[in-house]
Amino acid sequence: MDRDTVEPEVHSLPGERAREWVDYHHEFAAPSTYVYEFVWDHTAPAEGPFCTDVDGNVLMDFTSHVAAAPLGYNNPKITEPMSEFDLFDPVKIAGQDFYASDGKPPGEGLPGAAGLMDRITATAEEFGMDTVFLSNSGAEAVENAMKISYDNNPLGKYALTFEGAFHGRTLGALSLNRSKEVYRRRFPEISSVHDFPYCSCEGAPSFCECGYFAGGTSALRSKLDPKTGHVNPEEVAFLIMEPIQGEGGYRFPSEAFARDVAEVTEEHDITLIADEIQSGLGRTGEWWASEHYPFEPDVITSAKGMRVGATVSDSDIFPDETSRLSSTWGAGDILAAARGAFTIDAIAEYDLLDNATERGRQFQEILRDADLDGVTSVRGKGLMLGIDFETKDLRDEIVDAAFQRGLLLLACGQKTIRVLPPMDVTDREIELGASLLIDAIEASN
Repeated sequence: MDRDTVEPEVHSLPGERAREWVDYHHEFAAPSTYVYEFVWDHTAPAEGPFCTDVDGNVLMDFTSHVAAAPLGYNNPKITEPMSEFDLFDPVKIAGQDFYASDGKPPGEGLPGAAGLMDRITATAEEFGMDTVFLSNSGAEAVENAMKISYDNNPLGKYALTFEGAFHGRTLGALSLNRSKEVYRRRFPEISSVHDFPYCSCEGAPSFCECGYFAGGTSALRSKLDPKTGHVNPEEVAFLIMEPIQGEGGYRFPSEAFARDVAEVTEEHDITLIADEIQSGLGRTGEWWASEHYPFEPDVITSAKGMRVGATVSDSDIFPDETSRLSSTWGAGDILAAARGAFTIDAIAEYDLLDNATERGRQFQEILRDADLDGVTSVRGKGLMLGIDFETKDLRDEIVDAAFQRGLLLLACGQKTIRVLPPMDVTDREIELGASLLIDAIEASN
């Protein structure tokens, strides 16, 4: 496969072999979230955004596995440095509480957990973060962020979250979710979690449709007001927010909202957790999406593109007591840690922050210039892009129409398509992907 010339080539979707694989999978799998019946053939040609399914269809993946594969498929920026090292067994050890080395001095050779943590803290220097706790997933990263925040404030019993939020599917993280009701229904929850509108209103604070700004103040300020509010700010363990909401519909905070969160958390010395599991490590054109906004997180949660989960903060926020945090397998996947480290290296070496900014701007310009019926909004930062449509049915029809043309996309929120190309996507690939999407939209109207 020549990435410089390849284009999607679709015969039938899903094909006969794909249907066989899907049926086989569902013989054993519990019901979950399935977007389309695409079955990747990992033995067939694939590179960057291009991949091949089990029926020989060549597709263009603009989902990056929900940002969990930030450089796409078989990217030599990752595979070539990985190929320099011999595989060994076990590649997964009891990681956070044990150590592994390939016999070379620290900082040389295969970068395991320590090498990955070194790189993570380097990206978070702007926030004064110097300590990392690695885990297996984003949900675990959020759970550990909650734990260290409760531990850091002995008075803390309240948690603050926002409408539309999605922070994971473990029970603690579910207590913070405010997106789809099905995620939380009949599950037990952590008590004393208060929620507020996530203000993405362009006219805020003067013209705020969501209700965050009302009566000359904000909902957050009102609830925490020492005289008129009913939540004592000294008893708030943490406020958690996605700098850019993902599952909630790729919503970007208004400047007034972001500024208000910054001022209130600073005024009351409230620990601010930034959930950067989908938005972090370069996709928005900065290492962390929080860098675009005036608030400064005290804790960052990360995962997806880094290949493991990570709770990142200042050493003063983490508990001093040993065994307060621990994880038998967390940080123990040596190859995943190496892939995460090489991903960070590639983003830095190949100027992919700048590429994300330029290619994201290019995509938005193409879509806006097309002036498409049914499209109500095109927005994004870097390569974290959202497109709103007039109705959910139209959105779903377009996702399927794009699939039939060989372009993989994902829905989110109520009427939104999220677009997540690989971070090293090229000018040609943006033109090609945008063209396929435009064709799908025009055919669906």
